[in-house]
Order: sequence, then structure tokens, then C-alpha cells
Amino acid sequence: MHWKSPWLLSVVLLGGCASVQKERGHLEVAALVEERTGLKTRWNQGTPEDAQVQQHLDALLAGDLTSDHAVEVALLNNPALQGTYEELGVSQADMVQAGLLTNPSFDGSIGFPLTSDGGMEHEFSIVQSFVDLFTLPLRKRVANEQFLADTLRVAHEALATTAEVRQTFTEVQARQQLVALRREVLQAADAAADLSGRQRAAGNVTALALATEQAALEQARLELAQDELALFEAREHLNRLMGLFGARVQWTLGRKLPEVPATEASLEHLETLAIRQRLDIDAARKQVSLLWNALELARSTRFFGRVDVGVHTHRDANGPRLLGPTLSLELPIFDQRQALIAKLEAQHRQGEDRLTELSVNARSEVRAARARLVTLRNMAERYQKVVLPLRTTILEESQRQYNAMQIGLPGLLIARRDQVEAWRAYLETVRDYWMARADLERLVGGRLPVPTAPTPEPTPAPSPSPEPTHEHHEAH
Repeated sequence: MHWKSPWLLSVVLLGGCASVQKERGHLEVAALVEERTGLKTRWNQGTPEDAQVQQHLDALLAGDLTSDHAVEVALLNNPALQGTYEELGVSQADMVQAGLLTNPSFDGSIGFPLTSDGGMEHEFSIVQSFVDLFTLPLRKRVANEQFLADTLRVAHEALATTAEVRQTFTEVQARQQLVALRREVLQAADAAADLSGRQRAAGNVTALALATEQAALEQARLELAQDELALFEAREHLNRLMGLFGARVQWTLGRKLPEVPATEASLEHLETLAIRQRLDIDAARKQVSLLWNALELARSTRFFGRVDVGVHTHRDANGPRLLGPTLSLELPIFDQRQALIAKLEAQHRQGEDRLTELSVNARSEVRAARARLVTLRNMAERYQKVVLPLRTTILEESQRQYNAMQIGLPGLLIARRDQVEAWRAYLETVRDYWMARADLERLVGGRLPVPTAPTPEPTPAPSPSPEPTHEHHEAH
């Protein structure tokens, strides 16, 4: 059989041009993440370049870990995030599939004579769906918009992971400082209890004073154990986010929790910023658009069933060879895609409602997060400028009165404990501030404006547990 058909040739060419490019989508995600965080991400595909990435991870973990390094490690190594990247491969495959025509159908038959006076007959035909060719551009547009929406969603997941890593890193920093504070308290309490034991043996203090010091020592031990456990749990949470195990979990933190900046950059117009650059909102917009295009595709073909066109050749035993076109029509009498159109209309309205919900929630969440950030900054400033100096003054005055035998040991211990709790509350407030800042960056879909004023140097904590002085013992 031989035929000449330009349209059939074009079908073959169109069907053979489409291919899956593994890098497509991942480059867009990497660009979006780097634009908003300044850090790079990578999809692990089992290539030789991945070995270089592993070496880079070891270099990031070799020194003191920073917040940016922790985020970069997570972007490169988080298993859940790597699995999310694979969704782009699935989405791209669907996009390529939407751009492919259905394969043509080939039919053939041969008839052999059963008697000697008969001749052999044969016929062949090749058929292609015409509706697929007609709707190909619109189907490709719908699939491309779906791929773009999926790309934005994957990038949004990467930014969400970035925010969670920064928050957990801040938690580890705060817990590490709290553990150091508790260890100082324990050392001082241990020294005070030892001194009280020797004084009790010499008959200089009462049994009540000795028991009070010993109870304070045991309480300090319990509080240190609790904070050490909280630090361990925070480190393991960060290890999971960074995808670390084995020797890589031995990373260290060199920097303390940074103090709250002296001034805050303008946080005006954050709602508008969130609506403009939030990737999940942009993905929802594209989802609404693609649903509308899918609806238009269904409406435009509702009165068309399957339309197959092709070429057919036939030859009888004693007749000439015949060659001609074929046409097969599906009559849309019962199914005019009314159910599909109704479904797409509902999904389109659902997509619009989802977009409205995301926009309203984003504005509300940004307002709430901004209020929380401002409140925590004011609280931290109040602790630093007012509460902590007052607690230091109270402890110093209590120490003087205790030395002068104007107050007893319980009064001094209360002042000492109140100062420690004030420092603990201050550290937790600073931690909550930086965690709230990371959350606000997630909600606006990018970095916040940098404060205009430099960050003040951290104020060193005073000794949390002063011991009774030698002069007081002499007075006894």
C-alpha cells in the first residue's frame, strides 16, 4: 500500500517532537528560591554533579553552623523537599502527554479463496482522530498552565521549608544559651550548698538555711535536665529538616542568638507585598485560569463526538485497487459533555473561592504576624532596658542587706531566682521575635526590609547566682 497525505505527515512530525526535559521546572524553582532567599537549591538526580553537592554540604557543616548555612543544607539535602521536586517531573510528563496526538489506528484484512475459481482480496486503512488535532493548542495551553502552577507550588514548599529551618535554628540557639545559663545557676547553687554544709557543720547556720540551699541545688539540677532535653529535641528537629544522619549531626553553633535590632524597618504595605509575590497565591491564580481554559475546551467540543479521518485502500479479487478517504463520526446524541462541563464549572468556581480565601487569609495572617513581631520587639527592648537592670539592682541590694543581716537567706534566693527567670524570659522573647520574623517572611513570600539602624552588641548576662560573701559569714 502506498499513499501521499500531507496531513498525515504533519501528524507524525508533531507526535515525534515532544520530549521530557528533566531540568525544566527545576531551574525556575531554583531561580524563585534564590531571588527570595539569596540561597541556591538543587534537585538530586543521581548525576556526577551530586557528588560535588555532597562535598559542599560537608563544607557547610565543617565550621560553626549559621542560619543561612542551615537553610542551604536543607534546600540541598532535605528528603521531603527532594521528593517534592519530583512532582515537577510528574507534572511535566502530563504536559508533554497533553501535547501528543493519539496514535493513528491501522486496520487491515486479507481474504483467501476457499475454491479454485476465487481470488484473494485485501483492504487496509489508517485512521487518525481529527478532534485531537483541532483541540491540540488549547490542550497544550491548559497543560502548560498546570505545569506553571505546579512549579510555583513546589517553590512555595521550598520557601516554607526555609522558614521552618530558620525558626528551628533560632530555637536551637536560644536553647543552647538557656542551657548555659542553667549550668551557671547549677554551679553557683552547688557552691552555695557546699558552703552552707560547711557552715552548718561549724554551727553557723540553721538546718532550715541548709535545707533551703540544698533544695535550690536540686531544683537547679532538674531545670538543667529539662533544658538539656529541650536542646537535644530542637537539634534533632533541625537534623531532620536538613536531612542529616551519621557523623554529620555533630555540627556546632558558634554564634549566640542575635539581639533584637534597635529599630525596625518600615512594615507598611506588607499586605500588598504578600498578594503580589506569594507563590501559592500566584499558583491559585494560574489554577483558576487553566480551569477556565479547560472549561472552554469542553464547551467548544460539546457537539463533536469522535471524528476519525483517514485513508482506505481496497482491492477485490477481480477488480481494480481502490484508494480513498474515510470519515467516521460519533453522534453526540446522549453525551454532549454536559456532566464534564458542569464539573469544570464547579471546579472553576471552587478555584475562584480558593483564590479569594488565600488572599483574605494572607492579608489577615500578615497583619497578625506584623503585630506579633512589633509586640515582641517592644517586649525585648523593655526587658533589656528596664526589667533586667531592675532585677540586677534588686539582687545587688538584696546581697548587701543579706551581708548586713537585714534579710535572711530565703530573701536573697528569691531575688537570685527572679533575676534568672527574667533572663530566661528575655532570651525566650528574643527567640520568639526571630521566629516571628521568619514566619512573617514566609507569609509575605520573601525577605523583609532590612533594619536601617545597626544591631546593638549583646549585653552580657550578669552572674545569675551570687554566693553569700565572706563578710557575712564573719558577721555570723
